[in-house]
Amino acid sequence: MFDNKEKTNLERLGEFGLIAHITKAIVLTENSTLKGIGDDAAVLDFSGKKTLVSTDLLLEGVHFDLRYVPLKHLGYKAVQVNLSDIYAMNGIASQITFSIGLSSRFPLEAVEELYAGALLACKSYNVDLVGGDTSTSVQGLVISVTSIGYAQEADIVYRDGAQEGDLVCVSGDLGGAYVGLQLLEREKRIFLENPSIQPDLEGKDYIVERQLKPEARKDIVQLLATIGVKPTAMIDISDGLASEILHICESSAKGCKLYEEKIPIDPMTYDTAREFGIDPTVCALSGGEDYELLFTISQSDYDKVKNQPDISVIGHITEKTAGCELISKSGHVHPITAQGWNAFKSAH
Repeated sequence: MFDNKEKTNLERLGEFGLIAHITKAIVLTENSTLKGIGDDAAVLDFSGKKTLVSTDLLLEGVHFDLRYVPLKHLGYKAVQVNLSDIYAMNGIASQITFSIGLSSRFPLEAVEELYAGALLACKSYNVDLVGGDTSTSVQGLVISVTSIGYAQEADIVYRDGAQEGDLVCVSGDLGGAYVGLQLLEREKRIFLENPSIQPDLEGKDYIVERQLKPEARKDIVQLLATIGVKPTAMIDISDGLASEILHICESSAKGCKLYEEKIPIDPMTYDTAREFGIDPTVCALSGGEDYELLFTISQSDYDKVKNQPDISVIGHITEKTAGCELISKSGHVHPITAQGWNAFKSAH
């Protein structure tokens, strides 16, 4: 699993030695961080703004498979999926804590790779790593990330503010992460049957990256602020478009109409899904892990978003009794159901 020639046993270092070793690479850049790692708790000051906090737990064998997920990518992704929750509140992420539980099969070099990815994500997004914990795990690798951010109270966007007639918008494109996962799973199966066959991911960089190295959409939050649009409701797409629009509609006590032809799907996602015999729209609706932002805006803001290449208007909000519906390309009406990934169903 690890290519390093020299392996350093974690037991030799001990927990304090490991923490000291890891924290050497941490640089603090956020003005709101008064004290980072090195005391019993971090000290933060958001000077009059509201504080946003979100936590994610990632478990080996449930959320990731180390047979094809490089540790550096995993560290990066673990941070990104968590920052995404702060951006989904229309806030700015400023700090994270990063905790891991790992077994003795991981040498120090593996931990360094994981943290290198996490710190790369922090650097790219101007976020400070201000704390965390390390522990022994008998169940494989466990990662827990807590992200902290801030926003003016007037700028915070919840899931429950969608109004009848609002437009439903989405950033980027959908389904890529799910199709990327199918590709990686296929190559894993081939490899397990015949380890001499090298994985064939030629020309599929975009969708593989969508799965292994997602990018949280801080840029969309900044764009909306620049063009003067405050969404009425917002959520990030971790479990698929269908599941997330149902969350907004349920929280807002509304219905919706989405149009299949308006859902943004990258050509590579579309073609690869077809190769796998999967409907590309199903990948967008139920795949998940795209970490795009799904939000509703007032119709009066349409002119501000209509020429933004990274925002697609895919439908509108209706009264609750109208239900949540998808209008297919052929004009048929389908009820939207959450087929998204269920954490309690089964491992990938």
